[in-house]
Amino acid sequence: MDSVQTRAAMLAALRKHLPAHCILSDAEDTRPYECDALSTHKQLPLLVVLPENEAQIVAILQVCRNFEVPVVPRGAGTGLSGGATPIQDGVVLSTAKLNKILEVNPYARTAKVQPGVRNLAISDAAAHAGLYYAPDPSSQLACTIGGNVAENAGGVHCLKYGLTIHNVLSLRIVTIDGEVLELGSQALDAPGLDLLAVFIGSEGMLGIVTEVTVKLIPKAQTAQVIIASFSELEQAGHAVAQIIAEGIIPAGLEMMDQTSIRMVEPFVHAGYNTDAAAILLCESDGNAEEVAEEIARMSAVLKAAGASNLTVSFSEEQRQQLWSGRKNAFPAAGRISPDYYCVDGTIPRKHLAQVLNAIRQMELRYQMVCANVFHAGDGNLHPLILFDANQPGALEKAEAFGNDILELCVQLGGSITGEHGVGIEKLNAMCVQFNAEELLSFFGVKHAFDPLNLLNPSKAIPSLNRCAEFGRMQVSQGKIGFPDLSRF
Repeated sequence: MDSVQTRAAMLAALRKHLPAHCILSDAEDTRPYECDALSTHKQLPLLVVLPENEAQIVAILQVCRNFEVPVVPRGAGTGLSGGATPIQDGVVLSTAKLNKILEVNPYARTAKVQPGVRNLAISDAAAHAGLYYAPDPSSQLACTIGGNVAENAGGVHCLKYGLTIHNVLSLRIVTIDGEVLELGSQALDAPGLDLLAVFIGSEGMLGIVTEVTVKLIPKAQTAQVIIASFSELEQAGHAVAQIIAEGIIPAGLEMMDQTSIRMVEPFVHAGYNTDAAAILLCESDGNAEEVAEEIARMSAVLKAAGASNLTVSFSEEQRQQLWSGRKNAFPAAGRISPDYYCVDGTIPRKHLAQVLNAIRQMELRYQMVCANVFHAGDGNLHPLILFDANQPGALEKAEAFGNDILELCVQLGGSITGEHGVGIEKLNAMCVQFNAEELLSFFGVKHAFDPLNLLNPSKAIPSLNRCAEFGRMQVSQGKIGFPDLSRF
């Protein structure tokens, strides 16, 4: 069948299982789903389906498998790596309508939710019991827990409280065959292989999440944040390493360079020192005695590292104000630049200053401005490359700039992603991070769950041919990557 016939047959098959309002087929209805937050890459899908329960998801996947039509899972569409970008002649499966909080158990400190529940809504639902869900990505007002599971999302407090993988106890998923599986357990361990850890961060390539059980933790009695200004990047980088070396694990430890400080301060008036080369935001939470002690210890380390100015929040209102600049870095970038490209990589903490100085040199080489905001405590960088897509070649130049940053992360012992995922954005960078044998092992896991390669194909794991072609252009120490594979 050609694509027109396939579409007609698919619609007829899906209408047997879903009400009309759960299927979108007209171009004007499917266009809102043509991209996620990586809006530089767009593709209209064949169809969009919005199931309202697990049984409908089972039916959708069985239909797609029978027609061998690819399926792209989608949460809220806030992902930054193109993981939810549609595939031509593929179906987008949105979990937005599965948005019920099924249970909040204050005694077990857990919540059982559907994948379309917003991240922040979990904490709102648990607030009456003095509990909350710890991972807090910047998009937590909009992003859903299903998308968080797909990307293994983090946030500014993940240094102390962990990523999604550390805060999810179990999942209920549907495979491409329509089989319902339960991964993980509310006990300390689960029988068999740890497939929960395999699934979280798999970017929709292994199955569709229908239910998530998360940990809840007690809300801290109090919290304070220190904002420390530094006249040199090296001082700020050294301060981060020294805080961790002292055995202090702050609730949050964020760093911003001068470009980002001057970008956000006129936008939110957080009270940042715009003359500083870098600032650190260091938060402590717990009971009053714990916080007072930790704030004093961190202040001493920061001063010893060369901090020129320290401000400690004295109220919850001021704490929120000091955090507002970091939390609003992305919208602040959109205020001063027509477009921006957010890079996501990780490095060992000891290399923070080295990487920032290297990015400065890249700015000169590419003649582009880059604002640096990142989770300093775990070395997760988020450089924001500012550009104007209306200028010919500007997007390609920004992407090349970003790829250079990711290659530097790998060279220094880091990774090409910390929390945004690979999607379609970082496929070439995957060829730098992993060799052919490692990529084949990833495909092996994918094949075990999805033998026909229908769930989010061509995402996250590059083909070896792609790496061979990319290797033709990337020469390291005089050697071409993947020399045994034929070029196009």
